[in-house]
Amino acid sequence: MSDKAFQDYYPDELSHCYGCGSNNEAGHQIKSYWDGDSTVARYQPREYHTAIPGYVYGGLIASLIDCHGTGSASAAAYKAAGRELGTEPPLRFVTASLKVDYLAPTPMGIELELRGTIAEVKERKVVVDITVQAGNTTCATGRVIAVRMPDNMLGNQ
Repeated sequence: MSDKAFQDYYPDELSHCYGCGSNNEAGHQIKSYWDGDSTVARYQPREYHTAIPGYVYGGLIASLIDCHGTGSASAAAYKAAGRELGTEPPLRFVTASLKVDYLAPTPMGIELELRGTIAEVKERKVVVDITVQAGNTTCATGRVIAVRMPDNMLGNQ
């Protein structure tokens, strides 16, 4: 695994996302990496991410799946294009569809592991399937359909 996360390659002007933006001090700032052919991110929920005492709020789980999915989509698009991460023009993705299935309550106090599998890569769309685990328990699965960020969001208009 590289020491540098996918999100570390995002240009500063595109690094404000609540879930993964390094320029958002109040956000989650998740970091995603290649691990063989899959992607991985780890996140330690904070006390204020509580749904009910002892369990993580489901919205956090959805947010983590969302941002790990779009980060994984970006990395997969660079890989498919034979380009190094961070090269211009940026290959940034936004969520077109997010599906989350909650399989078990997510316990507080355990680091979460998100593991992504790239299901499909096209020029403007990437599909990523994600599993969220707390220890040996699979708490949620998700599917992110990510599309290339429109030019007007990139500041190219």
